[in-house]
Amino acid sequence: MSLLYTLLALTPLLVVFLLMVVMGRSAKLSMGAAYLVTVLLALFVWGSQTAVIAAATVNGIVTALTLLFIVFGAVLLLNTLKVGGALKAIRQGFMDVSPDRRIQVIIVAWLFGSLIEGSSGFGTPSAVGAPLLLALGFPAMAAVMSVLIIQSTPVSFGAVGTPMLVGVRSGIDNKADVAAAIVPMQPMEYLQQIVENVALIHALTGFVIPLLLCGLLTRFFGERRSFAEGLGAWKFALFAGLAFTVPYYLIAVILGPEFPSMLGAMVGLVLSVTAARKGWFAPRKTFDFPDRSQWPSHWLGTVAMDNTEAPQRFSVLRAFSPYVLVVLLLIVTRTFPAVKAWLTGPSATIRIEGIFGTGISTSAQLLFSPGAILIVVSLACIAIFRMSGQQYVVGVKDSLRTMGSAAPALLLAVPMVQVFINSAAADGSIASMPLVLAQGAATAVGHAWPSVSPWVGSLGAFIAGSNTVSNMMFSYFQFSTAQQIGLNIDQSAVVVALQAVGGAAGNMICVHNVVAAGAVVGMLGREGEIVRKTLIPMVYYVIQAGLIGQALITGAMGWWIAAAIFLALTIGGLSLSRGRQMTPAMA
Repeated sequence: MSLLYTLLALTPLLVVFLLMVVMGRSAKLSMGAAYLVTVLLALFVWGSQTAVIAAATVNGIVTALTLLFIVFGAVLLLNTLKVGGALKAIRQGFMDVSPDRRIQVIIVAWLFGSLIEGSSGFGTPSAVGAPLLLALGFPAMAAVMSVLIIQSTPVSFGAVGTPMLVGVRSGIDNKADVAAAIVPMQPMEYLQQIVENVALIHALTGFVIPLLLCGLLTRFFGERRSFAEGLGAWKFALFAGLAFTVPYYLIAVILGPEFPSMLGAMVGLVLSVTAARKGWFAPRKTFDFPDRSQWPSHWLGTVAMDNTEAPQRFSVLRAFSPYVLVVLLLIVTRTFPAVKAWLTGPSATIRIEGIFGTGISTSAQLLFSPGAILIVVSLACIAIFRMSGQQYVVGVKDSLRTMGSAAPALLLAVPMVQVFINSAAADGSIASMPLVLAQGAATAVGHAWPSVSPWVGSLGAFIAGSNTVSNMMFSYFQFSTAQQIGLNIDQSAVVVALQAVGGAAGNMICVHNVVAAGAVVGMLGREGEIVRKTLIPMVYYVIQAGLIGQALITGAMGWWIAAAIFLALTIGGLSLSRGRQMTPAMA
């Protein structure tokens, strides 16, 4: 019977995968079908309360609206920069750093994106980074793929450590068996042990993400369709990977979970931009995309960057200042307690308690949302670029149209997730669908659990759209499973860390992030194409993390050798992968 429930719990995810990834249907259609299947299973198989399903749906709709608020702010800032004439200066500034697209994507996506993730999180790097890459002349599909791939290493310490401080901590806090097992440690000491394991596993797994990013960029968007062409930038890619992950790990050990991604990215940005300007580690040949006239239609979105811009009238510093302002405001609002308290206090929070008489509540903090910061900065652009009110209104109208296009997919995706999470039987006889899936996996693999643990975390992020929520759902389950298979307390900390690492990797294919990133560059309805590309680094990440986790738990050299071999096979296998070389007929 438990196997049957496990298979049934898998059904909504299979519906999404088959419709969106395999068949290439839109997220709107895929998530609509998945929502219907999830509701029917919850009501007629799990025996969930109708009121709970309705409340979860309302909570999902409110959450989706807050995500759309961020999408609107990101698109508005982009449109403001476009109408104000700043994008050409920004593009020229990055071209001056390096004309090589591989180096540009590392600096913008990997490092600037990680900085945004560290300060804000919750999909903001995609909403900010994708339009910036589009402005630099990247194909829309390449921009979306790039910003999603980096939604991995920095995510566990995103939003000033929220996935750890809220996600993992709330998952294992106030549990009598956890408190008894970790004695004489206090809960925060044990959390710090988990944090250090998370940082180490991420650093050892993620330092090659810039290299994979370069390879996938040239494989899918180069004229020769060659992954190996991306490896031509291996020196700079590995330098940038280590320039972020080394300080990232050290900061996690010294300062804890709040600042590894933010400060690590700052250090990495300074080192990498300096190296690029001086030509250190630069590839011999410069890589660029084919001429725009040769781009296939599936590379393009509906947001136009050319022909509608005003002439360049500003210095690079002035043109880029809105993004600097975004980062500063994100840091101030997330790290200054008084400011954060004012923006998140009762008077600034819209909250609905006990929806339909259930235990489900929902809330929105619009002033604290990254969307509010993006809108404020877009208004500041009126003064920065001496724009007219009419120009700004044009940007607002265009942004509202984009947000409206993204709304159906998100308004179906997020409620489906909330029903999935809140699907436990009314009498408590059957756990919610995510827990049924996790329990089924634990039963099937037994002592091989550490290798599977990251997959559970990624599954949680895929369905919930959040590493934080994934950690809240599964951290205690991961701890309990580690205890059941006989691991000691230090080893169990590694297993919980693997949950957090897998949850971060799941952000690469999370439907929420894919829809949001696609929306800001005009690629709605193409989510399946995007996921098929980002699934490659996501699979690498969770397998490699599992191998490294096994090495840390067992201390056996064989697992370290297996991790090294898997990395070599991944890069070697992708290097052998070639698509059809671009010809005029493909344009």
